[in-house]
Amino acid sequence: MDIAAWVESYGLLAVGVGTFLEGESVLLVAGGAAAHGHLPLASVIAVATIASFLGDQLFFQIGRRHGEALLARFPKLQPRAQRVRALLERQHLPLILSIRFLYGLRVAGPMAIGMSRVPWSRFLLLNLAGALVWATLVAALGYGAGHALGRLMKRFEADAAWGLALLAVVAVAGWLAAHLLHARRAARAGRQGRPQAPASGSGGGGTG
Repeated sequence: MDIAAWVESYGLLAVGVGTFLEGESVLLVAGGAAAHGHLPLASVIAVATIASFLGDQLFFQIGRRHGEALLARFPKLQPRAQRVRALLERQHLPLILSIRFLYGLRVAGPMAIGMSRVPWSRFLLLNLAGALVWATLVAALGYGAGHALGRLMKRFEADAAWGLALLAVVAVAGWLAAHLLHARRAARAGRQGRPQAPASGSGGGGTG
């Protein structure tokens, strides 16, 4: 079952489970569903905020109690944890507020923060604020895209139209994320392997 069909079948339950575990794809689809009257937008945002908040609180507590043991057991998590620790050393407040928007840190991020010395009460408040901002922005993006694509697909039956439109939103969002990641890697490789420019006049004949 694809994400659009899952949201259509289970409604706000799918939104809660999806945003607790993963996030953006389910919330984009739910926002598009709200644009076509299948779900109330305010409820989508509220459920996504609470579920995302609870998910990150859980990962924070896991990191605080079992973080070192998990890193030893799953070495692949170590680079992500080190990335979060480096960011925490600079400024933890904007990091906690924006952790949901950083690719690849949905689970490892809160766990690494839990392994730091950030007080749990501060993380709780910042996590709640970040969850509300994230849920509102992503759901609004899906809502707006659902409206725009829906106007282009009036010839289709209503249920088929919103499903196809939302799948398109997910596909475009995935393509854009992959494109930006590829561009960043290409730019980094270019900076590291850029050849030296030839000296002026090299290879020319003498004037004598």
